[in-house]
Amino acid sequence: VQLQASGGGLVQPGGSLRLSCAASVSGFSIYVMGWYREGPGKPRELVADISSGGSTTYADSVKGRFTISRSSAKNTVYLQMNSLDPEDTAVYLCFVLTDGGIRYWGKGTLVTVSS
Repeated sequence: VQLQASGGGLVQPGGSLRLSCAASVSGFSIYVMGWYREGPGKPRELVADISSGGSTTYADSVKGRFTISRSSAKNTVYLQMNSLDPEDTAVYLCFVLTDGGIRYWGKGTLVTVSS
């Protein structure tokens, strides 16, 4: 399994970014796709995830600002991030959870929110 993330970068407070993560899979189905993040001096936290049925989970800190979506046909998950705050600065890591219960991670993409 290979996960290719893109879309990180530098943005000013209040700005927006869209992250994408495409998964190359073979021989099994993806159950959940999502994003964690690791901020400076902070533990890894779940940002958002989405199941194959479309159910979503969000961290309280991003509710109302971030939207996760997914293209099952493309095995791609997206994270639209609006109203970004310096506290959102982190390495964002995408993951997939297969129907067999195995979790795979992509390489992180850095999001920096700064003026």
